[in-house]
Amino acid sequence: MQLDLRTISIKPLRQTFGHLARRMGADKPASRYIEGTMDLQPVENFHYRPSWDPDFDIFDPRRTAIVMKDWYALKDPRQFFYGAWVLARARMQDAAEADFALVEERGLAAAYPEAGKAVVRSVLLPLRHLAWGANINDSFIGAHGYGIAISQAATYAAMDQLGIAQYLTRLALAFSDIEALAAAKSAWLEAPLWQGLRRYVEDLMVTGDWFEVLVAQNVVLDGLLYPLVYDRLADALDASHGPVVSLLTRFQSEWAGENAKWLDAVIKVAAADSPENAEKLAAWVGQWRARALEAVAPVAEAAFGAEGAAVLAEIAEDLSRRLTKAGLSLGASA
Repeated sequence: MQLDLRTISIKPLRQTFGHLARRMGADKPASRYIEGTMDLQPVENFHYRPSWDPDFDIFDPRRTAIVMKDWYALKDPRQFFYGAWVLARARMQDAAEADFALVEERGLAAAYPEAGKAVVRSVLLPLRHLAWGANINDSFIGAHGYGIAISQAATYAAMDQLGIAQYLTRLALAFSDIEALAAAKSAWLEAPLWQGLRRYVEDLMVTGDWFEVLVAQNVVLDGLLYPLVYDRLADALDASHGPVVSLLTRFQSEWAGENAKWLDAVIKVAAADSPENAEKLAAWVGQWRARALEAVAPVAEAAFGAEGAAVLAEIAEDLSRRLTKAGLSLGASA
């Protein structure tokens, strides 16, 4: 018996879903990110308004002062849908686990000088509680943001902040300093050094405009604090005591750089959508930047002593350049 095998090419009748073809103007294949993002939020046929906020629909663009012609224009340049985000974080977690294992195997944490440990205890460990507050604020953005494009990215950021809090806990455990966690909590609640940052984050928990929370928490505060602590301070500790802190905080440093790409894209698109958006965003940046600088200044002083103010000023200038490049006119004060 002879078998004659032939290859048959079957042309699909459609390349993508109908709503995507209508949006993109052609029946062409779409990426998984586009398929898992575009036009998926319900926009009609709501059964009821939430009893806890009856003035708004469950999904309501009026929950922010920002107005967009198309909310799905706020796409994530990282192309993160759930699967892609999980894979990206798994790779980062593998690297972090390898770093923690290396530090433990070589006894680097045990041999770390006490002067360096004191800085870790006083400056880094209380940031566990700030990351938890950021998780709450980003969860608010994810719950109230309009359009899957912005709400899913904010939800991923919320979970990332929770992971950062856990990595800071592991930092204390790596130094075999469990008691330091309780001391860090007491410092966050009571020490004058941290009360400005604590008030900043807690005030955002009762701020009603979710886009303002995005600007104040993710753009302004993280844009100042992460370079200060996880770049400048980590480098300074490495230079003085060896590359331990930078190994154990690599996740935070890499995450901040990646997250900034998403935030810059969101600000750029929102500002370009209308002059009113650009004006409102610049006003929020100016308002919260002044508060963030005041709140972070004691932390910079605790980390760098007399040089703290100069280091923080350099980071603030870098943030201003970032936002100017994204299309905001911040003025001389910013």
